[in-house]
Amino acid sequence: MRWTLKPKPDSSKIEALQKALQVDSIVATLLLERGIETYDEAKKFFRPSLDDLHDPFLMKDMDKAVARIEKAIKNQENILVYGDYDVDGTTAVALMSSYLKTRHELVLTYIPNRYDEGYGISYKGINFALENDFTLIIALDCGIKSADKVAYAKELGIDFIICDHHRPGNEIPDAIAVLDPKQDDCQYPYDELCGCGVGFKLIQALASKEGKKTEDLVEYLDLVATAIGADIVPITGENRVLAYFGLQVINSTPRPGIKAILERINKTELTITDVVFIVAPRINAAGRMKHGNYAVTLLIETEYDKAIQHAIEIDEYNSHRREEDKRITEEALIQIEKNGEQKKFTTVVYQEDWHKGVIGIVASRLTETYYRPTLVFTKSGGKLAASARSVRDFDIYNVLEACSQYIEQFGGHKYAAGLTLKEENYEAFKQAFEDEVSRTIDRSLLIPEIKIDSNINLKDITPKFYRIIKQFAPFGPENMTPVFMTENLKDTGFGKCVGDDKTHLRMTVAQPQAINLVAIGFGMGDKVDLISNNNVFKAVYSIDENEWNGNISLQLKLRDIKAQDSEV
Repeated sequence: MRWTLKPKPDSSKIEALQKALQVDSIVATLLLERGIETYDEAKKFFRPSLDDLHDPFLMKDMDKAVARIEKAIKNQENILVYGDYDVDGTTAVALMSSYLKTRHELVLTYIPNRYDEGYGISYKGINFALENDFTLIIALDCGIKSADKVAYAKELGIDFIICDHHRPGNEIPDAIAVLDPKQDDCQYPYDELCGCGVGFKLIQALASKEGKKTEDLVEYLDLVATAIGADIVPITGENRVLAYFGLQVINSTPRPGIKAILERINKTELTITDVVFIVAPRINAAGRMKHGNYAVTLLIETEYDKAIQHAIEIDEYNSHRREEDKRITEEALIQIEKNGEQKKFTTVVYQEDWHKGVIGIVASRLTETYYRPTLVFTKSGGKLAASARSVRDFDIYNVLEACSQYIEQFGGHKYAAGLTLKEENYEAFKQAFEDEVSRTIDRSLLIPEIKIDSNINLKDITPKFYRIIKQFAPFGPENMTPVFMTENLKDTGFGKCVGDDKTHLRMTVAQPQAINLVAIGFGMGDKVDLISNNNVFKAVYSIDENEWNGNISLQLKLRDIKAQDSEV
C-alpha cells in the first residue's frame, strides 16, 4: 500500500478556523481539507438543512418538464415511468411513480430487461408504450445518450422527459425536456446528483407548483439516500443534505420495502455504509438475477406483510448472486494467472457463459486484487458485453472514448462503465485498451493508495474527539471517513491472529502518556510479525466504536501497518 499524507492546510487558516469554532487543530485541519473555511460553512456542514437545497427551477428545462407533466395530468394521459435496472434506476422509478400516483392514476412503471434489452432506453420499451397508449415517458437514470430512441418515439407521437446524470454525448436527445446537470449549458449549481437525485428535483419542482414545501417530500428521501450510497456519487453539497435526511428516514420511518429488507438486520442505526452493503445489494440483485421490476414492486409496496414476502424473494436472488459472484471470480482469477494478464497495465477477461448480471461485481473484485483498470466480458445477444472498473484517480470513461472505434455502445462514469462490442472486434479492442491505459496512466496509480488526513497521537483520541468525527457523516466520496496515522506504536504483548481462519489481526496498541486502544485489522493476519517481539511500528486507521456486552469503547480500524523505520 502507498501511504499519502494529505498536504497540511495553511497554518493561519487552521488557527482562524480553530478559534472561530472552538475546536482543536486536528478538527480544523479535517474541515479545511474538505473545503470548509468559515464558521458559516462549518455550520452548514455539521447541521445540514433542507433550506440548503437549490431551487429545482435553476436546472435547465425544469420548467418545460413540469409544464408537460401538468398537461398530462390535466388531460388524463397515460404516463410511463422508465428507469434503469440498477439501484439508482429502480429507486428513481419507485420515487417518481409513487409521487405521481398521489396526483394521477394513469401511471405505470417500466424497467428494461438486462438480458433482452440491455442498458437504458430500448425500442422494446417504446413499442410497449405505443401499444398501451402512453403519450409521455419519463426516463430516469438513463436517456442522455439515446437520441435515436427518443427520435423514434417522437415519430410515434410519444414525448420524452429525460432525468439523467451521466455525461452527455455529442448529440442531446430531442426530448420535451432534458434534465441533466452535466450538460454544458445547464447552470444548475450542483452537477453531482445521482439519477434518483435528479428525479427528486423534478418532484420537488412539481410539488412546489401545488404549494408544497421540500419538508413535505422527506418521506421519499430514504430512496434518494439509498441511490446516493449505491451509485458512489460525492457526498458533498446537495447529496450530503439528501443523504443526511434520507438516513434519518431509513432509521426512523422507512417505507415498508426498505423496512422489510432490514427486518433480519441486527442494527439499531444504519450508516450510509450499511445502506451500501446491506440494502443496495438486495435491490440490485433483482435486476442482476431476475428482473428490476421485482425491486420496484418491493420499493412501492405500501403493505408491510406483502413487502416481507417480496423481500424474502429478493433475498433468494441475492444469495444466488453471491454464489455466481464467487464462482465467476474464481474462474476469472485462474484465467488471469494462466494468460499472464497480471503483468499488464489492464485486466481484461472474457467467458461467454458468465452471468451478465454479476460481471460488474466481479470487475470490482478483480480491481481490488490486481489494482488495474479492469474489464469483464460475457456474451449477450450475439455481442460481447462488459463491465468496466477503474483505479482511483484514473478516468476509464476517457479510455473507452479513445477506443470507441471498436465499441458499439458505451456509457458510465470516471470509475465505472459498461460497453458492448462485436465479437470480431474483441482482440483489437483489448489491445487498444491496453495501449491507451499504458500510454496515459501515471504508474503510481497502479499501487493502492491510502490517503491520510492527519498524523496524530493516541492521546488525541478522546470520546469528545470521536463525537465530533461522527458528525462528519454521512461519509462517501469527497467526504470519506477520516483516516489517521500514528507512529511509534507498540503492542502490549497480546496481539494475535483471530477469526475462524486466523486471517485477521487483533492487538492493543500503546504509546507513552496515552490510554491503550484495541486495534483490529481485517485480512491483516499476515502482518503479525511486524508487531511481535516488542517491535515499534506505525499504523494507518480510522476510529470507530466496538460494542461488547452492552459496553461501548473506541477502537482503531486498521487500514495498514508498517515498521517504524520504513518509508510512508
